[in-house]
Amino acid sequence: MTTANKPQFQRNILSSVKTEKVTDLLQHNLTNLIDLALLLKQAHWNVFGSNFRSVHVHLDEIIATVRDASDEVAERIATLGMAADGRSRTVADATELGTYPDGFVDVASTVTHVADAMKSAIDGLRNAIDKLGDLDPISEDMLIGISAPLEKHLWMVQAQEE
Repeated sequence: MTTANKPQFQRNILSSVKTEKVTDLLQHNLTNLIDLALLLKQAHWNVFGSNFRSVHVHLDEIIATVRDASDEVAERIATLGMAADGRSRTVADATELGTYPDGFVDVASTVTHVADAMKSAIDGLRNAIDKLGDLDPISEDMLIGISAPLEKHLWMVQAQEE
């Protein structure tokens, strides 16, 4: 979490100790969500095979959900007085998601890779939810709200596995 050029808000929402713990958890999830959106776009561009169109379109729907989620998390970090870090190097260094294959990927493999990446991101969200209750119920509630549609998307992606 970067404190460079940190504004000095006169009215802090949380104590400095809680702010650091909460924003660290949020930053961790921001990194995963940004990487998930990039991974999903890579899959969207390079999927091929039977049922291409339905997977291609579904990936765009998931991407929209993930991008909205990452924006919400980043703005929550800023609301708490810290700078969100979505730089490519930060994402590459800190993500928990696996790498996506190069080149074109058939539908079955795409579905598996996407489901695995989504599960990793959801695990990170749920881990943070477990820790946020006592620290900041507003951030906890936000991550719960982000997790629900991602879990629904995961169900729909997994339903396509053969």
